[in-house]
Amino acid sequence: MKKFLFLIGLAPGLTFLPAANAQEVEYPAVYSEPMPLLEEAMGDFHYPISSDSELAQQYFNQGFQLMFGFAKVEATRSFRASWQADPDCAICYWGEAWSWGSYLNGAMTTAESPRALAAARKAMALIDRANPKEADLIRAIQVRYVEDYDPETRRTQDELYRDAMAELAEKYPDDLEIVTLYGDALFLLEERRGYRSLENPNTVHLHNVLLSVLERDIAHPGACHLLVHASESTPTPELAAPCARYLGDTIPGSSHINHMPSHTWNEMGLWHEAVRANTRAWHSDQKAAYGRGISTYATHNLTMLYYAGAMGGESAASLKAARDLAGLNGNTAMLSLALVRFGRFEEIPAVTEAPAGEVNRAMYDFAQGYAALKLGDADHARQTTEELKEQAATTTARFRFHDGADIIGAMAGILEGEIHWSEGDREAALGAFQEAIAYYNDLNYDEPEPLPFSPRHWLGALYLEMGAHDSALAEYRQDLSEHPNNVWSLWGAQQALLARGESDPEIDATLEELGNYVDIWFPTTKF
Repeated sequence: MKKFLFLIGLAPGLTFLPAANAQEVEYPAVYSEPMPLLEEAMGDFHYPISSDSELAQQYFNQGFQLMFGFAKVEATRSFRASWQADPDCAICYWGEAWSWGSYLNGAMTTAESPRALAAARKAMALIDRANPKEADLIRAIQVRYVEDYDPETRRTQDELYRDAMAELAEKYPDDLEIVTLYGDALFLLEERRGYRSLENPNTVHLHNVLLSVLERDIAHPGACHLLVHASESTPTPELAAPCARYLGDTIPGSSHINHMPSHTWNEMGLWHEAVRANTRAWHSDQKAAYGRGISTYATHNLTMLYYAGAMGGESAASLKAARDLAGLNGNTAMLSLALVRFGRFEEIPAVTEAPAGEVNRAMYDFAQGYAALKLGDADHARQTTEELKEQAATTTARFRFHDGADIIGAMAGILEGEIHWSEGDREAALGAFQEAIAYYNDLNYDEPEPLPFSPRHWLGALYLEMGAHDSALAEYRQDLSEHPNNVWSLWGAQQALLARGESDPEIDATLEELGNYVDIWFPTTKF
């Protein structure tokens, strides 16, 4: 990427305090480009600052919102535009310093560190032009940045920053932005991924800090965004549901904010709501090309859309998202799996471009082998099964936060079970599906999960065909505990109950409601 050099103390409008050794601070070229005001994309957020410049205020408001939406580059450009509109605005430089720092999805880089330090020092140099609250914020951020920054040891600065923000949250309890920033500082000291225990006092404290904001403003975009992430991998993801109802509207053109409620909806099994949230996010991603939105994590938005559609039985939305994803990044793995999920076997051989990456390629190969079996080429399916099983036994590949072996092993077991089933060997099929589940159970928490289906959908279907209705019901209920309200296991559980001369009013009512959105017909819970 083209870069230009910015000399501390020499740039127009800037007189940074000199470092012990004068150094050059590099900025990518995008930071020299004018930043537009994105009025259509922004919400009604306002944080008053000590500036007579209305333009500086508007850019500051925009930068704050974009940081709430994890759009770091655009946020930084907005804060820089705010001090360009008012070079004496101390809090504007604080905003830039904040935006360069670590955030929930990534640590500050060594390239960003000197930029953050320069902005923090400039804010400190202008502190006499700040009001008392702004001055406190400026002092607090000084502890966050150091000359010789090492991402591996940043916890020292993060702990100092947390303590500084704790003092400010206590001093200014009615300033919801400051309390939210304290919550953010707490979260930066927690493990980002994996399951969270409600017996962990840190988790409880983080929840309470964020809820204290939302009790006073249920639609606060920063606090709700963080609460969704802080609760999605706990036993109570519904903790964020009240604010998630509003979150997607708070910054209308921020694709990440539009998308975020789907993390809660997925965990609660509100699949259609997740489809709607990610559809809106994808629209904002597309609007960004016209200056009417901010695109953040577009591929993630599409992956979540494809997954929610798959679990909710909305094939049109799922397949369209998977095709758009393949068009966006060239990865046909999700498209291949979606075609298997919805039984579109004739279309799978037409997906001729194999994706890069060992696990992505295994997903593609699995789909090709599965389609071959359904289209009459059992030899191709057997060969694919053997290759996948060998891969599962030997691979060291990773897929996001998962051992590739667990994903590949689950797919191999599904395909092997289908082959045995097609040959009439139900016992062998049962064993293969159970092996697939053993691999599947070892997958880590993820949003979304790497497979848009569960092997239990196959095992439950086989039990139904064998007349083992109790066993089928047990598999479907287990899957519903892991993926609430997924239409496949709801339908399977209903069929198992009907075969026993029973019914479950809750399952029946949920299926009836989902019937407003499901666009497929179920012969069974797999194709």
